[in-house]
Amino acid sequence: MTAQRPMVEVKSARKAYGELQVLKGIDLSVARGQIVAIIGPSGSGKSTLLRSINHLETLNGGEVWLDGVQVNQSLRGQAFERHINAVRQQMGMVFQHFNLFPHLTVIENVTMGPIILKGMAKAAARELAVELLSKVGLAEKVDAYPSRLSGGQKQRVAIARALAMQPKVMLFDEATSALDPELVDEVNAVMKQLAAEHMTMLIVTHEMRFAGEVADRVLFMDGGVVVEQGAPAEIFREPKQDRTRAFLKKYLAA
Repeated sequence: MTAQRPMVEVKSARKAYGELQVLKGIDLSVARGQIVAIIGPSGSGKSTLLRSINHLETLNGGEVWLDGVQVNQSLRGQAFERHINAVRQQMGMVFQHFNLFPHLTVIENVTMGPIILKGMAKAAARELAVELLSKVGLAEKVDAYPSRLSGGQKQRVAIARALAMQPKVMLFDEATSALDPELVDEVNAVMKQLAAEHMTMLIVTHEMRFAGEVADRVLFMDGGVVVEQGAPAEIFREPKQDRTRAFLKKYLAA
């Protein structure tokens, strides 16, 4: 029986900004339905790795694959634009900041992608949006404008908007770091629900407890390399590397 191909695969990823080497040959394989939490200090390359997966950052070397299709293909011009736009429709990404359109209502923010990019009929897009907004606990906010929402509500709309494209994988880049502490749990609850539904997810986070609760695998990065990875119990209770232990001692005590 042939093993199922990874949903996301990164091979020897390298990224530099001038003399600064941010990614130093990263290898990563994420199975379909797997949740991987990426932790590490600021400047370790976590967000750069995540952004490179959907080509928001251009690698200097290496390959990124999504469900058997190479993301960073050596195409040029309009051919590459068509390719990368098609690939990005299969990846939902949620950033630290919500990036909602302030002049559109919540439901208009969520339906825009499916209608414009996927050609979905407006009625079908609205039905899907209402379903997703109910899923993230915002059914009563469909006609509200972003200015009338809390930070946690805005981030849940951003998650619904990403899910509306029916992606194969969700990428979360410190999705709760810009929120007030009391709003973090409501966003994490949505991510936990997605994990329970076996959505493939890569989550860059500084919340160790959340990573331990939601992830199948934790990956610790520092200095542009993967220092250590394993099941949450292994990483948080019995880390093998001194650098991992030093990092966790600081963050778990905070």
